[in-house]
Amino acid sequence: MTAALLILPTAAIVLTVIPPRTLAHTRTPTLTHQAEPAARESPFACDRLALDPAARKRHFDELGPALRRTTTGIRELPDGYEFEFPGDSKTYALINEWAVGERLCCPFFDITVRADRERGTIRLQLTGRPGTKTFIKDDFEPWFRK
Repeated sequence: MTAALLILPTAAIVLTVIPPRTLAHTRTPTLTHQAEPAARESPFACDRLALDPAARKRHFDELGPALRRTTTGIRELPDGYEFEFPGDSKTYALINEWAVGERLCCPFFDITVRADRERGTIRLQLTGRPGTKTFIKDDFEPWFRK
């Protein structure tokens, strides 16, 4: 192994040369952005009892209807749907509060909330394993009636 020292007026940089045979034994981990499959997959059913009575009332009787009313668009995805909303702070807070509850009662969803820059459109993606898209279309039927 050889090393060289280069001295600059304000900093020192150490360059190390690694012999090729050392690099051959080094493995670089592969990073993926895919969700790891769950050890046990939950059934396609909303578990309303995952929420306490007050949270259940808020989630299903207040947040859901409020979000349905403010939906500005729906886009079909290969494995689910993307719902679009206005970019205001109140709607953003409602979506995030709803997503926390939805994650508890429907753990089979992959939930993504994205806010476009400059206070643009907020997008809520509900996706998941095969069968999720059909569940959304049936269970969220009122959301599609606009």
